[in-house]
Amino acid sequence: MSDNGVAVELTELTRLYGTTRALDGLTLHIEPGELVALLGPSGCGKTTALRILAGLDEATSGTVSVGGVDVSNVPANKRDMGMVFQAYSLFPHLTVLDNVAFGLKMRGKAKRDRLSRAADMLDLVGLGELGGRYAKELSGGQQQRVALARALAIQPRVLLLDEPLSALDAKVRTQLRDEIRRVQLDVGTTTLFVTHDQEEALAVADRVGVMSQGRLEQLAAPAELYANPATPFVADFVGLNNKVPAQVSGGRATLLGVSVPASAGSVDGPGLAMVRPESVTVTADEQGSATVSAVSFLGAISRVSVAVPDGPVVMAQMASSAARALRPGDRVRLGVDSDGVLVTPA
Repeated sequence: MSDNGVAVELTELTRLYGTTRALDGLTLHIEPGELVALLGPSGCGKTTALRILAGLDEATSGTVSVGGVDVSNVPANKRDMGMVFQAYSLFPHLTVLDNVAFGLKMRGKAKRDRLSRAADMLDLVGLGELGGRYAKELSGGQQQRVALARALAIQPRVLLLDEPLSALDAKVRTQLRDEIRRVQLDVGTTTLFVTHDQEEALAVADRVGVMSQGRLEQLAAPAELYANPATPFVADFVGLNNKVPAQVSGGRATLLGVSVPASAGSVDGPGLAMVRPESVTVTADEQGSATVSAVSFLGAISRVSVAVPDGPVVMAQMASSAARALRPGDRVRLGVDSDGVLVTPA
């Protein structure tokens, strides 16, 4: 990780709002220069964790340390953190350049130095030519880039991003998501990114933490999280899943007529296997017991719904070039191409 980053440690954080437990013993370590995304549904505690790290909210119990120093009782304006939120919060009466330089002005930096730094940050986010414009003259995506440049201009020890892309349309969101990751890698600032969008989290983060009811269900690299969910909640929340009847014995799960390894945490005996659509194989077979019920074209990939006798409809995902050969009513044989499935109680 980067030399520019600092380690962040949240230890046993709890936050009570009356009888509501927004955080329930959250412990999270972020390496220097790492980008960790907290992912989860509304009300899971992810934004509360970010606000406590920022100093905008106070934990009921637990500690926050940055760079090895306990900052639990340090006010927000002394924590040296850059923040970008869903609302851009740009000053309409200031130019883009002055917006980016504002935090430096508040820190008493000389005008020449702060404008030079602001110009460098605008170049970094690809808006170097727009410094003289005002916020109302920019698109939503451009305004959010300005907000990012402003947060980075003060050279914060930690960058905090709270649903920064959710107000943007899909195409701009994807472009800016990739831009945020490029900039973060370039600058090397330790970053906490909060989102409810799984694709966003998996695309930008070094590690993703999935939260539910104030607890961290799993923290892992995106590929590990997706391929090997540690709990039924993670398996259900991250990606699409089929729930297929299975029988587990001797560490292996039998389902859809095949046997595959059962992941750690699986039940022993009968249960429901969580199977990703892309792990389901569909082979045309006139003697097959399953029947194609629908084929949905999604561009480069297609989703194929397959009815299984006395069982659920199973969703498969495959290249559209292969799916074109399948039609509703076709008889097929299903398989599972996976190095492990999580089997939960039925």
